[in-house]
Amino acid sequence: MVIRFASSVLRAFLVIVLIATPSILLPGLTVDTLQIVALIALFAAGMTIFEYASTYPSLIEFRDAPPFNRIRFLSLFATVVVLSLICRGLYEPTALTEFLTKIGATVAAQIDAPFSPVRLMITMLPEGSEDQAQMLLIAAGLSYAMSFLSVIFFMFFLGFSRWPARSVFNVWVNLPTFDPTAGGDVIKRLNRDSYINVTLGVLLPFIVPVMIGGVAHVFDAFSLAHYQTMIWVVAAWAFIPASLFMRGLAMGRVAKLIMKKRRSAYPQGEEDGLVFA
Repeated sequence: MVIRFASSVLRAFLVIVLIATPSILLPGLTVDTLQIVALIALFAAGMTIFEYASTYPSLIEFRDAPPFNRIRFLSLFATVVVLSLICRGLYEPTALTEFLTKIGATVAAQIDAPFSPVRLMITMLPEGSEDQAQMLLIAAGLSYAMSFLSVIFFMFFLGFSRWPARSVFNVWVNLPTFDPTAGGDVIKRLNRDSYINVTLGVLLPFIVPVMIGGVAHVFDAFSLAHYQTMIWVVAAWAFIPASLFMRGLAMGRVAKLIMKKRRSAYPQGEEDGLVFA
């Protein structure tokens, strides 16, 4: 119990660092902004402690199946740090910020193409925002590339490991929002959810910029001129689809694991009614 609580506190601290990173690195933020960031960080930390310190799960999936959440967190954390440093370089340039900016510009130039997700992100900006467009292009290109690399890494990890079969896999603990008893075959439902998540992971980078661009005039392009807002919008745009894609892959692996357990327990095909925990 003590180890679990200490682990949850460490995770909560890392969440606070993640949320506070843009506020720490970017200059010129107002007191009100810092107070809002602190409130959000404390709330997220409290939720993290509640999730990981408790025996019973609530929202966080694959809690006891590392390194799924660790890969996602590191991907988001690296994206936020890199984007924050690039934006800081606009005010206080250093060798590191210039290096990251050049890398971002190179990556963005390689990814940028007609109808690409990165190109669609630029449509969120109003006309005559060339400087903002260049900055958004660099941020979007880097974020998309880093999320893509995290997905590739997770795919290689699945291919060369027996995840999550290294220990007893509890569906209820690791998939708290998935009800195995809701009706229908659990394998079919897991595979269906897997396909839906993978599809969303592929399509969302294209759909979200179009949706945001449709309402940007109401919210002044979501104030993307403010770099802290831009960092979180771009990071979320790249991270959420990648996270859904990895979730789909993970659920597909769980479905295969359940099927394997069924076949070993019922070699003659008597699989109906099996409860897998």
